[in-house]
Amino acid sequence: MPVTESTSTETTALDPAIAAMLKRDEQGLVAAIVQQHDTGEVLMLGWMDDEALRRTLADGRVTFWSRSRQAYWRKGDTSGHVQWVRGVRLDCDGDALLVQVDQVGSACHTGDRTCFDARVLPAVVGQGPSGGRLG
Repeated sequence: MPVTESTSTETTALDPAIAAMLKRDEQGLVAAIVQQHDTGEVLMLGWMDDEALRRTLADGRVTFWSRSRQAYWRKGDTSGHVQWVRGVRLDCDGDALLVQVDQVGSACHTGDRTCFDARVLPAVVGQGPSGGRLG
């Protein structure tokens, strides 16, 4: 069963020291980049408000705020593709989170390993200062 505001038994708020560091958008959300902890693979991007972040930090499973459904959802509750938290970092501006996880199954709702597998855009590969290709 997906986690929703009404099914949450927790009544604690996000630590005020953490909340003070966040720079939220006009909807009160912060982008959350999800990364496989051991490979560095970027899996997906989701959105968190203070409550979703609190749940993620406290539960060891990643919870997002769904902008389309206007509800909380914990990754894997319906699909079984769970994201186990291994670490959470806040960027220097306070407007993005890096959530390092151990991903079970696919991260993308399409069934792809990551949400960045299917749509590769054509791009010129840059060259470093010595003229060699980077990467």
